[in-house]
Formats: sequence, C-alpha cells, structure tokens
Amino acid sequence: MFPWHDIDTVLLDMDGTLLDLHFDNHFWLSLIPKALSEQRNISESAAMEWVEANYQKVDGTLDWYCLDYWEQQMGLDIMTLHKTLVEKIQLRQDSLPFLYALEKANKKRILVTNAHPKGLTLKLAHTDLALGLDAMISSHETGYPKEHPLFWQQLFERFDLDPSRCLFIDDNETILAAAKLAGVGHQLGVANPDSQKPNKLFSDFPAIDDYHQLLHELLKQV
Repeated sequence: MFPWHDIDTVLLDMDGTLLDLHFDNHFWLSLIPKALSEQRNISESAAMEWVEANYQKVDGTLDWYCLDYWEQQMGLDIMTLHKTLVEKIQLRQDSLPFLYALEKANKKRILVTNAHPKGLTLKLAHTDLALGLDAMISSHETGYPKEHPLFWQQLFERFDLDPSRCLFIDDNETILAAAKLAGVGHQLGVANPDSQKPNKLFSDFPAIDDYHQLLHELLKQV
C-alpha cells in the first residue's frame, strides 16, 4: 500500500486511530448530556440539543478539543467525569503490534493529537500507548489544531521532519486533507475508529480497519 522505503516517520493520531474512539463518543455524546440534564434540571434531549449546537460553533478550532474551554462553558468538572469512565479507555487491539513493527522497521513514531494535555495524560496513564511511541505532541502546545497549516509547520520544525517522507494516519478525513496540503507525503485513514459503530467510508484517501494489513509489506524491508 505504501513505499515504505520512502517513509522515515509515521505520524499517528490518537483517539480513533490508536485508541478506541468509543470512550470519547460515549463521554461527549452520552455522559455529558446526562450530566447537563441533571445539573440544569432539563430533559436529556434538551441537553443534547445544547451540546450539539455548542459543539458545532467551535468545530475545527482548538476550543473544540479544549477541556478547560468546555469546563467553563458547561460548568462541569470535566476531568472528574472523565475519571468515572477510565475502564472504557482502551487501545485498539492492532495498535501495539503495528507500533512495534514500525520500530522494528526503523520508522520514527510520533503521536500527533488534538487531545488536550489533561486528557492525553489520563489516557497515557491508563494504557500502554507510550511504550509504542518515540515522541508526542498535542496541538495545544502549538496554539493551532491539526486542521490549521501552522500546526504542521511547527510540527515539522520541532522534530526536524521532511514532510514528504512522512506517513500520517488519522480517522478524520478533513485532517488528512490538511496534512496533505501541508506537504505530508502519505496519508491513511482508519475506517473503524469506534469499535461499537459501523465502518466509515473515506472518499479521498485510502483507509484500513486493521493495521495487520500493513505488517507484511512493512516488515519485508527489515
């Protein structure tokens, strides 16, 4: 699928790409509306309408991913609520085999996430994800989300990357397009980010639902 001899670095999204997105979907689309319903003494459907409208207002911006922003907007203790669901923070079953294969093939592995640092810390504490990474960056460190070209510019400079020799993997097609526009040489979608939902269809990028599909070609060069 990819010319692995032309790829030095694999840039990896976290939620939905290496971790099961079920945690985040359940948290933001189920637990949060329920908590708002109880807090404001409104129906869950009314709370869900508020949630959807306010998510849409900041979609694609850094605020959308910012736990501090949502704590202020909602008046909820977001991190305490996160901690009530830690059992749902799960690695995809194929993530570590893929990450270890990348190491064996001498590819640098960098986590590239829009996740807020507080959420990132929580997820690293409850999974073995860090064992399969060489470096990581949250977009909140740069002041720009992955949707913005200046995020990619800072990423390339920080890690001294040749973007043409990078592969970027994400479950969001909009962000894959942003990476391509920024000069990343190769892109790959993840069709099954949430283990509890049907596969997604990608229109502009190749996508897989199991990293094991990549291992044979990847390890042929070892």
